[in-house]
Amino acid sequence: MNPGVRVRPAARADAAAIYRLCAAVDATGAAAPPRYHRPELPGHLYAGPYLAASPGLTFVADVDGVAGYVAAVADTARFADWAERCWWPRLRRRYPLTPDPHDGTRDHALVAAIHAGSGPRRPWHDSHPAHLHIKVAARAQGRGCGRRLMGTVLGALHRRGVPGVHLGVAEANRKAVTFYFALGFTEAHRHPWGRTLVLDLPEWRQTCATW
Repeated sequence: MNPGVRVRPAARADAAAIYRLCAAVDATGAAAPPRYHRPELPGHLYAGPYLAASPGLTFVADVDGVAGYVAAVADTARFADWAERCWWPRLRRRYPLTPDPHDGTRDHALVAAIHAGSGPRRPWHDSHPAHLHIKVAARAQGRGCGRRLMGTVLGALHRRGVPGVHLGVAEANRKAVTFYFALGFTEAHRHPWGRTLVLDLPEWRQTCATW
């Protein structure tokens, strides 16, 4: 255990730091230059709704400030219903659909995702109903932050009786794919952009002592 890393439940005061982290770390898991005119957009997709809907399943890695976070929900279908009622409508009003300005920014793609919403129900939602997002700042990678964040949130989901969890990972993020496989995740589906991976939580709980 790295004594310089403290994993704790996220507080409301952490929201701004988590949003900044969402904009600073790209889909490959690496630090990326700004690609947004409105840098709050990634946080609106990958952090804000989780803090609002399921604050007890959001955790941060504190390394002289927030250096990583993980946010989960126990039931993806219920979360999707909640988001359609309570989260997406105001964002759709605030951010109308716009075309690609061809200037290297990604605002238009994230706005399109906001308007698309949570997407259809998928086969793995029944067996692995929870899902999560995790990001770790470049300055904290290699220090065990990701592993500790994952252990914390998976343990919290298991204590709630959740049978399994799924997540999406970009194919370009080879380090993350290897990391998740090492934790026990398996592939459920291959997409043009990457993979959906799943983990059986009772089986994980039996082996996590080896972490």
